[in-house]
Amino acid sequence: MELISKWVGLINDYLYGYLLVYLLLGVGVFLTFYLACPQVRLFRPIFTSLKGSKNDKNVEVSSFQAFAVGVGTRVGIGNIGGVALALILGGPGAIFWMWVVALIGMSTALAESTLAQIFKVRSGPGAFRGGPAYYISQGLNSKVLAVAFAAITVFASGIAVPMVQINALSSTLEAIHGIKPIYTAIIVVILLAPVILGGLRSIARVSEMLVPAMAIIYLTLTIVVIALNPLAALSALKTIVLSAFGVQSTFAGIGAGIFVALINGARRGLFSNEAGLGTSPNAAGTAAGSHPVNQGLVQALGVFIDTILVCTATALLILITGPDLLSGTPLTPDDAGSLTAQALTHSFGAWIGPLVSLIIFIFAYTSAFGAYSYGQVSLDYLSRNKFLSWGYRVLVLIACAYGAVKSLALVWSISDIFLGLGAILNLYALIRLAPWVKVALRDWVAQGKGSEAVFKADKVKLPGELKSDIWY
Repeated sequence: MELISKWVGLINDYLYGYLLVYLLLGVGVFLTFYLACPQVRLFRPIFTSLKGSKNDKNVEVSSFQAFAVGVGTRVGIGNIGGVALALILGGPGAIFWMWVVALIGMSTALAESTLAQIFKVRSGPGAFRGGPAYYISQGLNSKVLAVAFAAITVFASGIAVPMVQINALSSTLEAIHGIKPIYTAIIVVILLAPVILGGLRSIARVSEMLVPAMAIIYLTLTIVVIALNPLAALSALKTIVLSAFGVQSTFAGIGAGIFVALINGARRGLFSNEAGLGTSPNAAGTAAGSHPVNQGLVQALGVFIDTILVCTATALLILITGPDLLSGTPLTPDDAGSLTAQALTHSFGAWIGPLVSLIIFIFAYTSAFGAYSYGQVSLDYLSRNKFLSWGYRVLVLIACAYGAVKSLALVWSISDIFLGLGAILNLYALIRLAPWVKVALRDWVAQGKGSEAVFKADKVKLPGELKSDIWY
């Protein structure tokens, strides 16, 4: 087992430390230029893309609900801890490069979610399924690659990610409050069961209620800290920018040069906003809508919220409270998981502890069932057998319970490898299918109707055959 763990670790380090980071950045830059910088050109439409996104009453998943599922999955424990880890390993400058990666990733998110909409299929009255497996199968005419991606997602996103999210939650609650993992397991299963067993409709509804509320509460707490420490906040922003270029490069005793800041900021930014990984398009493809680009813009907004708002707020919170909180103590990666909670407790006092724990719990909760939903969409691509679907949901609940009480280092590493392989397949598809996105984007802009634009496949010159009848 030790030998297996060693080899899995080596593969993970190479895959995420070199290959995937450069692929994600490269594809993001390509799409940014190929689509004529949509994150800049359509900056205003991106921020008004949620207008009317709640209007669909007789559908399984509305545009806003798909957005909420995507944001809820992105903003998890790993996201909050990931910012702290970026600061520890790369210094404050890593946050600047997270911003750059997010702006590039907005193009990638727009492209993959637009494709998820173009190639989505009906799965019932007012219900749709879409995502990489679907646009690889239909757009690239590759059943083999589509099945491979779907199988990876069923395991990695649908089972492993919820399991490790709950594992992280259990460890955090035990460290902060001394709550035994078995109790966390019981509570989590009780709360997850009605949502997961209820299928995508119930996940969409719960996400719609919880995700905006938790994001607003968390951002409000950080804004209060920033407002009470305006000079420290400005100093933190200055430090982030200067450190990105090696002018000022220390944090809590750890130095970080330009390259170290860049590579750690890029890594954490890419895996925080998930753009290009092929995960969030599974949610985007379930949404109803009048034009594929509408959902693409919504998901681009999700990347902005995840990194530019939530991650920046977390970074400023830590940098503002850091000097008093740490008193010059050198940090290690093991400190990342609790650093944000410590910063909030230091700023507001011990009374905030339960609220912070609740926020962490909700983030892990929404990430768990959001990631499961990605696996469910891929399972629906592989099979429409209802008994298999129900069995899968029960398996996810069992996996979450197991994750709460057992160490999952090897499972986490293996799931990361599978997610990385799935991302490579998705990035390949994005490059090949970029002309479809360009056609849809040109049609959306030409109509000039914003969220009211209507896509008619027979009115535009498509790059290939569109088999689904949804857009005719």
